[in-house]
Amino acid sequence: MKGKLSDGTVIAVKQLSSKSKQGNREFLNEIGMISALHHPNLVKLYGCCIEGNQLLLVYEYLENNSLALALFGREEQRLNLDWATRKKICIGIARGLAYLHEESRLKIVHRDIKATNVLLDKDLNAKISDFGLAKLDEEENTHISTRIAGTIFGVVALEIVSGKSNTNYRPKEEFVYLLDWVRPCS
Repeated sequence: MKGKLSDGTVIAVKQLSSKSKQGNREFLNEIGMISALHHPNLVKLYGCCIEGNQLLLVYEYLENNSLALALFGREEQRLNLDWATRKKICIGIARGLAYLHEESRLKIVHRDIKATNVLLDKDLNAKISDFGLAKLDEEENTHISTRIAGTIFGVVALEIVSGKSNTNYRPKEEFVYLLDWVRPCS
């Protein structure tokens, strides 16, 4: 949801379900992870609100919505992304991941990188969002699962380059997995 603060700042509000353990866990995880992180390729969390049974997260508003809509949305939602812009988006995602894995005080594995979790600002800079499944990468705690829960970055990069979704099925088109298009180099 789109909203506005009293100072006129436009914001995005994400509502999570407080009725499920997953909603509560994602809410706490998101606050704990992203509130400690500041990087140009990570979405900014302004705050949160718990009112009654509603869990709300307040983020910066990003004018161009998600990478998924830019690439695979309805015709009026899709953006005409040239090669330079596609490269800029890939590099932005990679910079955000490098920050999470190597440069931040907390070493974090996002675990859910996919086109819907990459947002685009007015200048089409990529910002990683949705830290609900993220885990701290604590080397001494090897029992903590850091397995990938969503799409891996390489698949997202293929989606950006090809303009094809890895998961969407369109009945009028022949169904082919994106990874089947990629052949190993010999």
